[in-house]
Amino acid sequence: MIQQTQVTVFGGGGHLGRHAVRALAKAGYRIVVAVRRPHLVPELKVMGDVGQIAVVQANLRDAASVARAVRGSGAVVNLVGLLYAHGRQSFAAIQADGAETLAKAAKAAGVKAFIQVSAIGADPNSPALYGRTKAEGEARVRAIYPDAVVLRPSVVFGPEDDFFNRFAAMAAVAPVLPLVGGATRLQPVYVGDVAKAVLASLDGALAGGEVLGQTYELGGPRIYTMRDLLQLVIQETGRKRPLLPVPAPLAGLIASLGDVQAAVTAFPPILTTDQLKLLGRDNVATGPGLAALGISPTGLEAVLPTYLWRFREGGQFADVSHGAPG
Repeated sequence: MIQQTQVTVFGGGGHLGRHAVRALAKAGYRIVVAVRRPHLVPELKVMGDVGQIAVVQANLRDAASVARAVRGSGAVVNLVGLLYAHGRQSFAAIQADGAETLAKAAKAAGVKAFIQVSAIGADPNSPALYGRTKAEGEARVRAIYPDAVVLRPSVVFGPEDDFFNRFAAMAAVAPVLPLVGGATRLQPVYVGDVAKAVLASLDGALAGGEVLGQTYELGGPRIYTMRDLLQLVIQETGRKRPLLPVPAPLAGLIASLGDVQAAVTAFPPILTTDQLKLLGRDNVATGPGLAALGISPTGLEAVLPTYLWRFREGGQFADVSHGAPG
């Protein structure tokens, strides 16, 4: 670790961002967290020592604010990504153009190391705009920072995730759980392990280590189908809910309605057309991953019960040893 190096973290207010900021602070870095709405994340300042973490306003669509946020930093970590497009927050504007804006600002400011957090779905030939713009963001960053470290996590799970919590909330109120892409394979990775990967990449990049210019695909110790994961949700919440496979035409209709919802409201849609396309492809790590960064992956079954208990009947007092509330 390079003691007292200042690091600017974009997207530090999200699920992964909070864990990454905490890991960097614990390691001794001074951190500038750049977010669009600083007033919504006051808790970030108390994740480190007094004065160690500053929260500033910045928007990847505003080059001037980005330049201010990276000034004086020795490294930049870009965690910004979208689950769905909304208004001016489009995939192209944030995941491709925004990544380039940040890399250019960092280079102009003399920033030494750049860590780009992407996704396993990043692929210029992806059927989903999400995957194509993630790949474009990687390419644009690497054009400016050839030695940038790229991290591609699979589905990230943890206490505030948007995956298992969403399905668990659905299981708590719906008579059935809809199943889309039941045979699609995923390799969920623990948010704490991804945060460790950010730290290890940063340490290595600042030290001029072998991580420079590398791409790491981050997955957990097991591969599951989408059906497997929903069955785990049912088991951990103690809800006896049948899985209802959704026919392709109906899934397409639901996704189209989700597109409209995302366009006109601030509420997260259940499913969008782009997400439906992503579910048509496996999301599994194939290249160097956590082990190459010296990290032992955490199993899903070890963590899931620690935060899905709140969706059981009876909460933490429920008995789910047999998959049903006590």
